[in-house]
Amino acid sequence: MIWRNELTALFDVKYPIIQAPMFGVTTSEMVAAASNCNCLGSLPIADLDVENSLKRIYQTKKLTNKPFAVNIFANDIPEITPELKQRYNAIKNKLIELSHQQNFEVVFPEIEAVKPNGYKEQIDVILQEKCKILSFTFGNLDDDSINRLKEHNVTLIGTCTTLDEAIQLEKSNIDVICVQGIEAGGHRGTFNPDILSQIGGFSLFSQVKDVVKKPLIFAGGIYDAKTLLAAKQLGAYAFQIGSLFLCSNESALKSFEKERLKNVKENEIILTKSFSGRYARGIENEFIRLFENSEFVLPYPYQNKLTNPLRNASKLNENTAFTNLWLGQSFKNFEEDSTSNLLQKLIDSVENYQ
Repeated sequence: MIWRNELTALFDVKYPIIQAPMFGVTTSEMVAAASNCNCLGSLPIADLDVENSLKRIYQTKKLTNKPFAVNIFANDIPEITPELKQRYNAIKNKLIELSHQQNFEVVFPEIEAVKPNGYKEQIDVILQEKCKILSFTFGNLDDDSINRLKEHNVTLIGTCTTLDEAIQLEKSNIDVICVQGIEAGGHRGTFNPDILSQIGGFSLFSQVKDVVKKPLIFAGGIYDAKTLLAAKQLGAYAFQIGSLFLCSNESALKSFEKERLKNVKENEIILTKSFSGRYARGIENEFIRLFENSEFVLPYPYQNKLTNPLRNASKLNENTAFTNLWLGQSFKNFEEDSTSNLLQKLIDSVENYQ
């Protein structure tokens, strides 16, 4: 197996394996472990404010001197209109009622207290901290931000879920494109949150490969040697893997969540907008059954911010019925082992594959 290629050189890694940036699961310890294995760790800072973005970058730098990517959300933020405020309050009342039924002690924010953070201030942090690899999802960066980052030699990785999105990223001169198939766990990287492309990873990747000239990362459904090598055969330069690390020692998931993962059935893994207002793949539960396809779903990020206190309360009570647990379609034998051991086992299995 020859690992070295254009992206190993660009990322300055030995192996073109990328630990997926899973906000709420990925810790600085997981990122550092992946990077210290000569793979590319990915630190999600999502839509955190400047202070918390800096804190996570500092924590990771303390644990590794190897390259790692920082991942941000590039979504638009809807304006707060009277209609949105009315819907927000209606859903808040529904959540209060649900919390009382479960004996959860929860305080939900007023919409005026919800202050979503855009990505432009995060870019200031990334440049300040001299981070050299930036990945993003939920859309494309604006031209001014792209130019600023390129002036500082930051490598840009954009996420696509359709051929059209890939073409848009290439037109913006994004360096590398991560192709996310429908199999992937967690949030869909779609530019338009109301449109759900259902195309599978292999089909989408092949279409993108035929049209786009930028180096491509395959994301979604890779968990062992045969799936990685299949993606390589299609022309992938790198492989982004997430679900493999959900039960790792460095995962932020609690023991009760890991136990739920180990007992999941195939037909329980679905796509939902109910928790965040954006489609994400995870394990169906009572909350999803109550809210999905109802009038009680706001656009992202307001749904995400509003349901967060309930999810936190559910976790504190070790109750998986009212919190999200993201998971991809390809899952098998979750191991509670270190990230470094899980990566080394994967690398060895690829190199010894018959």
